[in-house]
Amino acid sequence: MAQQDYYEVLGVGRDASAAEIKKAFRKAALANHPDRNPDDPAAEERFKAVAEAYDVLSDDDKRQRYDRFGHAGVQGAAGPNVEDIFSSFGDIFGDIFGARRGRGRRRAGPARGADLRYDLEISLEEALEGVKRELELPRVEDCGTCSGSGLKDGATRSTCVQCGGRGQVSMRQGPFVMSQTCGACGGAGSTIAPDDRCETCAGVGKVRSERKVTLRIPPGVDTGTRLRVSGEGEAGERGGPAGDLYVVVHVAAHEVFDRDGDNLHCEAWVGLVAAALGGTVDVPMLGGEPAPVDVPAGVQPGERLRVRGKGMPRLSGSGQGDLYAHVRLKVPKKLTAAQRKLFEQLAETGL
Repeated sequence: MAQQDYYEVLGVGRDASAAEIKKAFRKAALANHPDRNPDDPAAEERFKAVAEAYDVLSDDDKRQRYDRFGHAGVQGAAGPNVEDIFSSFGDIFGDIFGARRGRGRRRAGPARGADLRYDLEISLEEALEGVKRELELPRVEDCGTCSGSGLKDGATRSTCVQCGGRGQVSMRQGPFVMSQTCGACGGAGSTIAPDDRCETCAGVGKVRSERKVTLRIPPGVDTGTRLRVSGEGEAGERGGPAGDLYVVVHVAAHEVFDRDGDNLHCEAWVGLVAAALGGTVDVPMLGGEPAPVDVPAGVQPGERLRVRGKGMPRLSGSGQGDLYAHVRLKVPKKLTAAQRKLFEQLAETGL
């Protein structure tokens, strides 16, 4: 499962001040404490995620690295002990009775990389036919110099002195003990000495890069359609698989056609004679030339002329929607003498 964005965990914006982050942490910690949610087995994990997010966002250096590199930027970064985080918020637990004793946790193993989202705008014509696009995506990848290890050639990682290699640290509140992912090693159980860090990635093991991805967009997509590209998200942690790329399609508004699901709507301007006696009118067709459509005698303004199968293709591949041409009456602005005489004769009949 992808790691959740730390700002989302605390419910704050990326421009939140230190005071806002502190306030959000207190609120989230109270709401998600396991002893306030005895019937919710997921509360403990949410509580730990809140503490981890605050550990990063309350530290200026870690926050800068996180803003630049994402989760990879704070992997193995030294920082304040998790116990220090909670010591300034001892009153959070003052109203909570029967705190649980923390369970032991294994050292963090491989973790799947974060998913990425890309918003792509296409034209209605492209949505009709389908299109191939080449996307340039900024993302975090394994450092090519150190192959993601964060180490210089020949260097090795050292056992984390803060957690003793366990990847977890414990905090004590009176008689109770709770465990939390080690903030110094990020749960890896080991750290890299400054002199042993890869010069390219500064020991992070990840670098920000641009990657080109070719995407085939099928016919019939609509605004809000999500296309998944497996394995094109950010690189995983500690040998974990990469996340996925989700492309969210936005179909631009068209100057002639309005879309309603798989159907299209446009206007058809019908002359007075054709409206009264019947005839044909040229109706625009998306992706092609206008085509003649029959107009029944006595058609009224606002009525719809239906053209079957000339709408948008269905993503399921089962057929195509329809085109509806809304009748608009075309009244001449100028008349010849002969035309005026004919209209005057019609007026005498009471028409």
